[in-house]
Amino acid sequence: MLKDAVHYSVAANEPVRLVQVTDPHLFADPQGQLLGVNTTNSLQAVLNTFMATKYPADLLLATGDISQDYSPESYQHFVDKVEALNLPCHYLPGNHDDPRLMAIRMQGEHVFGQQLIVIGAWIILMLDSTVRGKPGGYMGEPQFALIDAAIKAYPNKHVLLVMHHNPIVMDCAWLDQHCMMNGADFLARTSLYPQVKGVLWGHVHQQVDKLHTGPHGDIPLMATPSTCIQFKPLSPYFALDHLQPGYRLLELAGDGSIRTNVYRVPGNRFSPDNEASGY
Repeated sequence: MLKDAVHYSVAANEPVRLVQVTDPHLFADPQGQLLGVNTTNSLQAVLNTFMATKYPADLLLATGDISQDYSPESYQHFVDKVEALNLPCHYLPGNHDDPRLMAIRMQGEHVFGQQLIVIGAWIILMLDSTVRGKPGGYMGEPQFALIDAAIKAYPNKHVLLVMHHNPIVMDCAWLDQHCMMNGADFLARTSLYPQVKGVLWGHVHQQVDKLHTGPHGDIPLMATPSTCIQFKPLSPYFALDHLQPGYRLLELAGDGSIRTNVYRVPGNRFSPDNEASGY
């Protein structure tokens, strides 16, 4: 079940430092807009904001919906943008992506699609929660088999599970139609492993920081703002938030604990058009 693993050299007693970006929704045309926001410009602003911090990240994680129009060019734009960070970038698909095109076009000196990352005291699993042709997600048995095989292969490592879809509902009626359909089962099954220390996703275009209480203690559940538009939390209908695009930093400690914060582009440069359509 275990396919190629990517190994990075970080001392087991040193933290693993990650930056997560998600849901850029890029177009073939760099001037393309999603609900009034130029997604190429907003992604660049997020990357610029991160680079200005000079944070010593080890890896960049891109958690899906890289493309909005399923075009080869949109994936190439993403690769071109993140190459400037000079960081290994690991990606997974979202419901707006074409996995076949991703495999072909998400290529570069620092861009990788392998699901298993071994780094320091941790393994990071880049899981595929997508269902072809549907906006909602589902964690299939091959992904559970991968989790099990990876933990058996590295039983002394802590585990971060990463995916696109949310395994918990957001109390946002329209968005909860498109969650991971077996999210409760996913959390119940994965929390049986004492090695699982965190769950990270995108898709919901807003920040989430909650805890799931499992048999081995509390597991952080984390979602990250999009690099373009934001969805208004706790809304029964489709509504946009006016918070700025953002990203997440994580420090995975050698003892299995996670420190994390979300950061946003300063100012108010990116304001969605509430009257626009097209998402």
